Amino acid sequence: MANILMVVSAADSLTMKDGSEHPTGYWAEELVVAHQTLTAAGNTVHIATPGGRKPTVDQVSLAAESAGGEERAQGFKDYLATIDGELAHPLVLADVDVAGYDAVVMPGGHGPMADLYKDADLGRLLVAADGAGKIIAPFCHGPAGLLSARDDDGGFTFKGRRLTVFSNEEELGGGTGENTPWMVEDALKEKGAVVENAAAWSSNVVRDGNLITGQNPQSSEDVAKEVLKALG
Repeated sequence: MANILMVVSAADSLTMKDGSEHPTGYWAEELVVAHQTLTAAGNTVHIATPGGRKPTVDQVSLAAESAGGEERAQGFKDYLATIDGELAHPLVLADVDVAGYDAVVMPGGHGPMADLYKDADLGRLLVAADGAGKIIAPFCHGPAGLLSARDDDGGFTFKGRRLTVFSNEEELGGGTGENTPWMVEDALKEKGAVVENAAAWSSNVVRDGNLITGQNPQSSEDVAKEVLKALG
């Protein structure tokens, strides 16, 4: 079975366009569904965060209206409780040697827009993982983390690669709206990524070689399944 590294944001707030602080973290559905799907298939998943800090769940993602009903919301809470030990003591991202892993998975929530997008340790890890042909699978806001990856000349490692990400339409219509400090879709396009988004709030997975990306929370399970398929 495979060893999978799940990189999770350690941020608990995002500075908005107007300077206010918006409480955030990781999105429960994304972390839970990916972790559950990957481990249920017999794989080992290790969680890593910047500084080895316990990641914060975005409380909005645990609300019934966001989770798809009270039953699903409770299911996410229950699952998070079962892996609380792992979440409380994640690996320190800077100390991780990607050589020991077959895939790197990055769930979203707005947290990655506060820390992962500029994390030099993540950048080095992603460059090494991509160079070794390992599976890299960020989804929803997780692809913000790809922005940290630079080659020796300072160029964007994933320039020209096909991917999908939480769309501007989704951000404006159901994310943090007009007060969003920056759009991940726009930032990736500006760096040269080829963004292939589908209809808002529909599952959409794009695979370009070893890079597997998902558009939104609805894509969580399909991303995990594509990772399993890629790992064989």
